Amino acid sequence: MLPLVSDQSRTRDIIQLLRPQQWVKNGVVLAGLIFSGSAHDPHRLLTALAATGLFCLLSSAVYIINDLADAEADRNHPIKAHRPIAAGRITPRAALTAACLLGLVGLGLAAVLDLPFFGVAAGYLALNLLYSLWLKHIVIIDVMCIAAGFVLRAVAGAVVIKVLFSGWLLIASFLLALFLGFGKRRHELILLENGGVDHRRILKQYSSYFLDQLIGVVTPAVLVCYLIYVISPEVTQKLHTQYLYLTVPFVIYGLFRYLYLIHQEERGGSPTEILLTDRPLLGTVVLWLATVFLLLYVVAR
Repeated sequence: MLPLVSDQSRTRDIIQLLRPQQWVKNGVVLAGLIFSGSAHDPHRLLTALAATGLFCLLSSAVYIINDLADAEADRNHPIKAHRPIAAGRITPRAALTAACLLGLVGLGLAAVLDLPFFGVAAGYLALNLLYSLWLKHIVIIDVMCIAAGFVLRAVAGAVVIKVLFSGWLLIASFLLALFLGFGKRRHELILLENGGVDHRRILKQYSSYFLDQLIGVVTPAVLVCYLIYVISPEVTQKLHTQYLYLTVPFVIYGLFRYLYLIHQEERGGSPTEILLTDRPLLGTVVLWLATVFLLLYVVAR
């Protein structure tokens, strides 16, 4: 019985190391497919799904490298201390081996799938390695790197299926990622100010007031860029619909709901967790996606 328990525990540790709950972020890879009106094309659909799967491999490699770099600091965090590397349940050598395998397999398959896609995927991996080892210790740049990772996901998804991605939508995606990133930093800082353990050096260079100012700048910028995108003559002509503006109320409510959660309920530490556990926010995202699909694939046809 003991070997079975040990095997189950080992499996849980490996799954936790890979952080599959974070793979939802790789859904951004599908943005190019959806917003180009190509989701009905079987070849492009399968290609985009394959690209999303490869980014799951690469992002898991990145998470492992980041956990290795943060292992010492994570041991001082009430939640992160239970991560497999920080808790000593998986050795650094084994974790590094896993990260290298995931990275090599992911890049190898990316090269087979599409060479330009491989270039973007390699850039994503390089950026995140720089982030884990250096850039995350530079104020503002740390969050901008995270946001750039989301943009590279979106670009990769467009490149692999050979479609053009709207510059306004890319900028809106970048700004939205900044919004989420600054919200996360604010949550971490509030925990620290309330007596939490100082586990992230970069927090010393932020203040609640400064982060609120940054969030206050980024929030309307997200909305303005998205508004420009949905009413752009180029976009309406390309997608054969002028009704994308009907999705704007969902974006407004989603932003306001997230602001409510980080300011009134002091959440924001994990955007993925918030999305999956906050029903009003999750419902808004589902309705937004449903409306986009309806407008692009039913009304516009």
